[in-house]
Amino acid sequence: MPIDRKYIGKTYGPTVYTAGLEKMREFAFAVAGGVPSMGFSGSTPPADLNPVLYDTAAGAQSTYGSVIAFPTFCVTFAIAPFAMAVADPEFNINLLMLVHGEQEFEILDVIHPGDVLTTLGTVKDIFEKAAKDFLIVTTETKNQHGNVVVRGTWTAVIRHG
Repeated sequence: MPIDRKYIGKTYGPTVYTAGLEKMREFAFAVAGGVPSMGFSGSTPPADLNPVLYDTAAGAQSTYGSVIAFPTFCVTFAIAPFAMAVADPEFNINLLMLVHGEQEFEILDVIHPGDVLTTLGTVKDIFEKAAKDFLIVTTETKNQHGNVVVRGTWTAVIRHG
């Protein structure tokens, strides 16, 4: 049974996430080819990783004034409304048939340790194509100053069984 289009416009959240320095470091080390625990074990960071993404001294001397998050770090908090949508019992989605189709981000500002990030999600579209349901959720995250930090678009593909 296809997902009813009447749910277009339904919102999820807001969710609140406080960015932590260690979490940001672990993420940067992991995506740069290292091991997340390298961020706090004193190990040598991955060779191509920019120090502004993990070193407090380098961050303080940068134009940002502190360590900043790797751009795709936003997935750690901005995915929450999407997860709420695909788990919404009104949609009756069989999660075993769900494939995370794609995600895209519009990065509008950097994330600093201690930033309080509030994300709101909205069901943007629901459609059926090639015997699959598509659920598109958009998210917008603002920091504690009310500035939009990131916008995301998340696509779930639900195979018919």
